[in-house]
Amino acid sequence: MRCASVLLLVAMLPAAVAAQEKEVLNVPGAVAGLPFSPAVRVGNVIYLSGQLGNVPGTRTVVPGGIREETRQTFANMRAVLEAAGSSLNRVFKCTVFLADISEYAAMNEVYTTFFPVDPPARSTVAGSGLALGARVEIECMATAGR
Repeated sequence: MRCASVLLLVAMLPAAVAAQEKEVLNVPGAVAGLPFSPAVRVGNVIYLSGQLGNVPGTRTVVPGGIREETRQTFANMRAVLEAAGSSLNRVFKCTVFLADISEYAAMNEVYTTFFPVDPPARSTVAGSGLALGARVEIECMATAGR
C-alpha cells in the first residue's frame, strides 16, 4: 500500500510542477535592455527584482537623497506589483539594500509609512554600492491578487 502511495505521488509531480511554471511579467515603464525581468510569477507568488528610486522608464535616480529615493522606490514597486496583479498590501517579504548603513534610520522612517500595520518580514544589508549610484534598492515577494 505504501509503495502504491509513493508511486501515485511521483506520478502527480509533473502536473504539480507544470502548474508552478514561471511566468515573466513585462510591466509598463520598465527600463528596456536590462538582463533581468522586472517581475516573475510562480504559482501565486510574485517575485520583484530589486527596485531603485529611478524616474520610471529611465536610468536616472531621483534627486533629494535617501528619503526621496525610498519614496520613489516604493512608487516603482507599487507600479510593478499592480501591473503584475498584486499590491503593496500583499507583500510578505522585503530585502532592503543600502549603499550606506548609516542611512538606515532615514530609509526606515519612509519605509514604515508604506507598511504601517502588519509589516512584511524584512532583511536589510549594506554594500559598497548599488546600480546607478542609488542609495537604496528594495526587492520583494507578494502574493497575487489585490
